[in-house]
Amino acid sequence: MATISTHALNSVDGTHAAGIGVSVIGITADQNRTTLLTGETDKGGRFVGEIDASQIDTQADYELVLLVAPYFENQNLGDANGRSLKEVIVRFQIPDPQGRYHMPFMLAPNSYSVWSSR
Repeated sequence: MATISTHALNSVDGTHAAGIGVSVIGITADQNRTTLLTGETDKGGRFVGEIDASQIDTQADYELVLLVAPYFENQNLGDANGRSLKEVIVRFQIPDPQGRYHMPFMLAPNSYSVWSSR
């Protein structure tokens, strides 16, 4: 099983970003898309999911999608017209079907930063 995880932090106020919708989507070479994981970040801003090795194509692309618009709408930051991000999407590969893939995020209403570690 491959483990996919993230840790989302609100860079506006330095808190853990709890309740963000998360999905992991597999994309085959012919662009067929399959949702493999769904959930949301916990109160510590973390999401962890596992994908069975039989569902992994090491040649395929995968997307980690965070639904950030609903989260920031509920943060009472004011100026709703100033928020522009709806989703944050990171496309990655899974070369090792038994590997761990961690992608933490720093999030703001109009920007984000992400990195990846194994």
